[in-house]
Amino acid sequence: MAVCLVGGARRFELTGPSIVKNILEVYPNSDLFLHSNFDDKAFKFSLLKSVSRLASVRIIHPKLLPETLPQLRVLTAANSPNGIQGLLQYFNLVEGCLTMIQEFQTLNGFKYDWIIRTRVDGYWNAPLGPENFIPGHYLVPPGSTYGGLNDRLGIGDLKTSTVALSRLSLVPQLDAAGFHQLNSETAFKAQLTTQGVPFVTRRLPFCIVTDRRYEFPPKRFGVPVAALSSPGPLSGAKCRPCNPVCEGSCAGNVMESLYKGWSWTAWENGTLKLCDAHGEWGRGWEKIFDRVAGKELATGRKMISGLKEKQCLDDFNEMKKRAFKWESPPVEEICRLGLGQKN
Repeated sequence: MAVCLVGGARRFELTGPSIVKNILEVYPNSDLFLHSNFDDKAFKFSLLKSVSRLASVRIIHPKLLPETLPQLRVLTAANSPNGIQGLLQYFNLVEGCLTMIQEFQTLNGFKYDWIIRTRVDGYWNAPLGPENFIPGHYLVPPGSTYGGLNDRLGIGDLKTSTVALSRLSLVPQLDAAGFHQLNSETAFKAQLTTQGVPFVTRRLPFCIVTDRRYEFPPKRFGVPVAALSSPGPLSGAKCRPCNPVCEGSCAGNVMESLYKGWSWTAWENGTLKLCDAHGEWGRGWEKIFDRVAGKELATGRKMISGLKEKQCLDDFNEMKKRAFKWESPPVEEICRLGLGQKN
């Protein structure tokens, strides 16, 4: 099994330990592949030193990607924080992870049975269960579909995953099929349908930790932000550590007012508590997180909070020794950018 982890480190001190515990340790035969853009948060990946099977790590300086005519026709900049370039950067990370997996298979003379593709900013509050591996089908979470399919996590066998992760290379085929002005979610659905890949949705116990601000209460096409303490399963809904301001019948009223085919998540039976996310994270969010996550997962936040540059260097150098392949700026640059001023 390959676990493909993509995206920026952002709040990885909150999400990383939950991914290790609820995916990698649940499936000890899984190999980890990390593909991320380099920034001042990349030092937080030092938390992956506890991962026993570190296959390939690629942390790259982001470069402006060329925007081709098919891409400009097929994709839309609407609702993308960084326009079409932002979509291409995301697609490049996803498909780049597939390339890393294929290279690893070739060099080692075997093929994976399963590939899990998930985001670095996903917080898991329960283990990923074996019922989510369905041969011949690609599994995605329900909700947060934005007119297409939720693309915040995917699970499939090698054949279905190869299609699902080919986010860039399949754009010309979508163009030839007449698809235009697609967001990430609608492009993802078109990829699967045009290639004949059946998909299934199933609720999954994770959410996307976000620093972005959203209007509260959300209107019809607004974005609800769940409290991290929500029982869920949240299936990749946006979340943050907060004291909930709306739950029970209040949450029901809010969710019933939202368009189900957009940024929506299941809320019944008290599974959803809402934050007022129109501002920054509230004071004391650290204590809230530690209480919700529990002592074991809170250690990651505390480690990063107190991390010194030397320990960062030692952790990355240990990881480099164990990884089958490593591509990144010098670890001194990674640690210094994130921790130099702090220390």
